[in-house]
Amino acid sequence: MRTRALPALVLSLLTAGSLAPPTPAAALSLTSPATVSAVSAVSAASASPVVDDDLAARLRAVPGLTVVSETQASGHRFFVLTFTQPVDHLRPGRGTYQQRLTLLHRAEDAPTVLYTGGYGLAVNPTASRTEPTRLLEGNQVSVEHRFFRSSRPEPADWRKLDIWQEATDEHRIVQALRTIYSGKWIQTGASKGGMTSVYHRRFYPDDVDGVVAYVAPNDRINPLDGAYDRFFATVGDAACRSALENVQKEALKRRDRLVPRLEAEAAQNDQTFTRTLGTADRSFEMTVLDTVWAFWQYLGVDDCPDVPPATATDEEIYDWIDSVAGFSFYTDQGLEYYLPYYRQAAEQLGWPELRFDHLRGLTRYRGLYQPNSVLPAELRTAHNPLPMLDVDHWVRGRSSRMMFVYGENDPWGAERFTPSRNDSHLYVAPGANHRANIAALPEADREAATATLRRWAEVTTSPPAARTAPLPDDDMLPRLSPTTTCSRAAVRADPYRVSGGRRADPPATRRSPVCRPGTDRALNAERLPCPNRPDRVLLLAGGTGPDGAGRDLADFPAP
Repeated sequence: MRTRALPALVLSLLTAGSLAPPTPAAALSLTSPATVSAVSAVSAASASPVVDDDLAARLRAVPGLTVVSETQASGHRFFVLTFTQPVDHLRPGRGTYQQRLTLLHRAEDAPTVLYTGGYGLAVNPTASRTEPTRLLEGNQVSVEHRFFRSSRPEPADWRKLDIWQEATDEHRIVQALRTIYSGKWIQTGASKGGMTSVYHRRFYPDDVDGVVAYVAPNDRINPLDGAYDRFFATVGDAACRSALENVQKEALKRRDRLVPRLEAEAAQNDQTFTRTLGTADRSFEMTVLDTVWAFWQYLGVDDCPDVPPATATDEEIYDWIDSVAGFSFYTDQGLEYYLPYYRQAAEQLGWPELRFDHLRGLTRYRGLYQPNSVLPAELRTAHNPLPMLDVDHWVRGRSSRMMFVYGENDPWGAERFTPSRNDSHLYVAPGANHRANIAALPEADREAATATLRRWAEVTTSPPAARTAPLPDDDMLPRLSPTTTCSRAAVRADPYRVSGGRRADPPATRRSPVCRPGTDRALNAERLPCPNRPDRVLLLAGGTGPDGAGRDLADFPAP
């Protein structure tokens, strides 16, 4: 257990286990870029050749920057790039890795939005715009977080996955691209990406001219998580809260019948449990514990009538939990992509510690609901409380030009950042979940937030009229891309009622959001053959998001 917050912290750079001095000047002198990874090669193969003009030449002239590909998107030029980074910014001579990023170009003197998603970019990135980019009509630089996808050093020294190392990655990218983009810079991200933007601002406050952090949790003191329990005791109405608790109880009471179904489906889909959670029973319990969190994160009060009653059949309860929390997520294969997140959460970021009082006597694994439970043994680590305390202290007292946007009904907003009084702001979207944004704010707040953002970026002209074929908006939440394994998803009578939740984005665990008829995701649905299951198809539903250029993954029985 941890003591209460220190009254004041040494305001210096924090790494996983110690205080780290600023990056030495030697860190800025790097060797020539290494060979681009296989993922980047796939992107290059599917894109147009790079146009040999002044912009492309200037990009290629940036030390350490490689132009992998270029495409055109609604009047914008879109580049896939890699940038040579030190594995350890304190010891830059001890190896480098290639960090992937993309560039959406509008004009060299336009504002530039640095989008840090906190996870990986799509395997084949395509152009989209975050809300700040759209409001500013700016350029956008999107950065893949170190240790995700191909932006992982080889061999991987997991001790180098910490908030200061990633912030320094971003710092070097900003320094490099400021030689081309002279306008104001704004950083943004949602959920873990919002956290990432805060950490960059804390360590390098002069890199950007403002930060818009969406739904960014702030687990200042990890064990003191009563705010989450208070949230679940008051969100929605009593009837919905009771129904959600009852479905968890019923699932755990029936585990002797439901776990064999999970085991059978996992075997059918070549999914295992041994490397992470260990057994199907532990995976089942983790998914049940996650269900209420996933419900409020991406669903809401309108979905309360769909919660099965205590009298529901085993199949109805299993399928509903699968549709909300996704049993396939807590398998070795489902967790693989998110292991860097869980490593960060275990070591620095923290996690929600819920009491689950209503499930006493029904759970079997004490302390299961924490990140070390899902990490392979070699990645488990002790928690260091100092980085989050330092960041929280700095944000409250010394930060400036920071904007935080939260959703009223999002559990991740139960522990929020508290902005300083230095031209910093906090907004809450009424009734919104983890997809809260500026557009969801009441009119007065929406206008004030937009005006502040445009003032920071020194944008005075009104945005131009919408293009005939506008770029898709990016909600900045993680998505999974198609894999060669097709997990079973619950399918209701409505074929577009897509399942797949999981816990949170900072636990970044949501398999895929719910899609309803008439939404853009439903209307843009695309069915593809399932590689290992001829009786099923993959549904790629068009949407937005950093991982998969806004494509959500679910699978359905073939018609």
